[in-house]
Amino acid sequence: MLLFLAMFLVALVFSSIGFKKYVWFISIGYGFSVAAIGVALLIAGREQLTAGTICACALFIAYGLRLGGYLAFRELRSSSYNSKMKAEIKSGEGMSMVAKCAIWISAALLYVCETSPVIFRFANGSGSDALLVAGLVISAVGLTVETVADLQKNAAKKANPKRFVDTGLFRIVRCPNYFGEMLFWTGVFVGGISIYAGPIQWIVALIGYIGIIYVMFGGARRLEIRQNRSYGKDPEYRRYVSTTPIMIPLVPLYSVEKYKWLVA
Repeated sequence: MLLFLAMFLVALVFSSIGFKKYVWFISIGYGFSVAAIGVALLIAGREQLTAGTICACALFIAYGLRLGGYLAFRELRSSSYNSKMKAEIKSGEGMSMVAKCAIWISAALLYVCETSPVIFRFANGSGSDALLVAGLVISAVGLTVETVADLQKNAAKKANPKRFVDTGLFRIVRCPNYFGEMLFWTGVFVGGISIYAGPIQWIVALIGYIGIIYVMFGGARRLEIRQNRSYGKDPEYRRYVSTTPIMIPLVPLYSVEKYKWLVA
């Protein structure tokens, strides 16, 4: 429990960047919080490191730096993105400090719950095992998928800024970056299945896993609504969305727009 609380404090520190701009609590602060937890676990658990736990922490660091760096670059350098998203994302102006603190604390708690399978592995004194290896492979594939998807989307948008993206990984799923994200955290959760000590650890790990899956589907819904508004009159786009799954390849779920409870 002490290690979990320590990682919660780490997440609080790095996600506090959101006090400068509200959305950074759940974007830039998210990525850097996960990376910082990876570093902190390497330091705190240095006497019991194994090849598996080192790789798990390294994946957190790689994931967090990639995401945080990408979002920071896009936020700080892309005037076109900021102009486009100004009407889509709440600015936080007029939000009370109490509300901001509530978002800050709840976001940091989600981040530490997401990473809890690795935290509990250290806290319980567990080494490496087959499930950890399997989880690492799944997470590495997920990280690769979301990285490739972001690169492909950037390239496609540079070539044709006004067209929706349906090339590369986007041919098989409309939100491959979100799919990669879900794969990453599925690997993290799977990697801890063999070491959860009691119902509390199971509940915490499930909260983190289910929480990020919910956030991803909520993000897909926001994106779908925005794309329908931008491209809905295009026959090619309508054909694309009616034949290409929105979140998971080969799973015939083509729209989440009607699910209003997906608010994220």
